[in-house]
Amino acid sequence: MNVQYINAICRAAKSILTSHLGVEVENMRPSAGSGTVPSHGISVILGVKGDLKGQIICTFQTETALNIVGAMMGGMKIEVLDEMGFSAVQEFGNWVAGTTATELSKEGCVIDVTPPVINEGDSKFHSSYPYITVPLRSTLGEIQVHISVSEDGAKTRSAI
Repeated sequence: MNVQYINAICRAAKSILTSHLGVEVENMRPSAGSGTVPSHGISVILGVKGDLKGQIICTFQTETALNIVGAMMGGMKIEVLDEMGFSAVQEFGNWVAGTTATELSKEGCVIDVTPPVINEGDSKFHSSYPYITVPLRSTLGEIQVHISVSEDGAKTRSAI
């Protein structure tokens, strides 16, 4: 995976937390993995297509999701994720997707991102592709950004 693309995706996620939700964010130590991608409570799954193909999965504890939704709603205390709360989590995914597309375009990479899918409950996603996990720590909680993207072979072949 191209480190420029990984950095652009991380900038996008971090930007949403700082500019839209007003919290400071600290990048923690990234790690690489393959096979099982862990989900912690709530996951926002974004498919990537275009110059890159793959997935971006943001996972976080339910308490972090409640904090994100509360921040999105002007600082309200949210006690339970109802339909409106899940809609807000999905919108958070849309924000990450749009900002990711913008950040990647600065790297000369054009993508489309699928509408976010929300997964609830601890689970494991299985992938035959490697991924990079970048944990982001904030006052809202920790968000794990799992990135598994590769350049589209058609674009690479046509550039040669």
